[in-house]
Amino acid sequence: MKNNKMNVLDNNVMMEIRGLSKEFSRNGERLQALLEIDLDVVEGEFLCLVGPSGCGKTTFLRIVQGLIEKSAGSIELYGKPITQPSADRGFVFQQDNLYPWRTVIANARLGLELAGMGTDQANARANEMLKLVGLEGFEQSYPRELSGGMRQRVNLARALTIDPKVLLMDEPFAALDAITREAMQTELLRIWREAGKTVMFVTHQIDEAVYLANRVVVMAPRPGRIEKIVTITKTTDRSEDAKRSQEFHQAVDEIRDIIESHDREDIMAN
Repeated sequence: MKNNKMNVLDNNVMMEIRGLSKEFSRNGERLQALLEIDLDVVEGEFLCLVGPSGCGKTTFLRIVQGLIEKSAGSIELYGKPITQPSADRGFVFQQDNLYPWRTVIANARLGLELAGMGTDQANARANEMLKLVGLEGFEQSYPRELSGGMRQRVNLARALTIDPKVLLMDEPFAALDAITREAMQTELLRIWREAGKTVMFVTHQIDEAVYLANRVVVMAPRPGRIEKIVTITKTTDRSEDAKRSQEFHQAVDEIRDIIESHDREDIMAN
């Protein structure tokens, strides 16, 4: 078997996923949730996963985080197998999951506390991340005093405080209104550039994926698998003008056609 570790480093591939499959048992029946997923994740990229409900996007992300055990295949981060949660991966859930009795800074430093870091050092790191996400001045506020977008910023700051190599985001803007969602997309791109992180982002919104991503992984359902990987051509600053470009709409239409083709297949099958 060829040793690919040097090639991985040369190509800036930080995560290698090979033959990843997941099978659940439900009511005595076997359900194939994911089937033989192969994917390389490049250091510093913004990778979005889209697809219809039931295609395994969230299951895939949770396996990468180590929250769910895979059935087959391998995942390696910088050549080391992923088998459980670790500080090298930060996870941002759809719901902010903030502790209401803790202040913003106390929520943001939680991961560092659990890792045994002293309060002063943890506060210093949390303050840096709160400033990065635009919440400087809200350190002593409580979640009930914040808007939905601000709570999700705290959630993001909490994930960043542990300084992960990869930021995993599972539909983090789904509960936000349209205007706040667009504002958070722009802010996330700024944070991604400034923090220099690799991002894997799950969304149901095709236009959101095209706006945010360097590459969009389009998944097909039953069983969940990669149908196509679409590389997005765009200006490096990802300005709002990009959403009005011909390239943007062509990419959105291409991805929508792939997803809708499976919807049509399901209708014909039934």
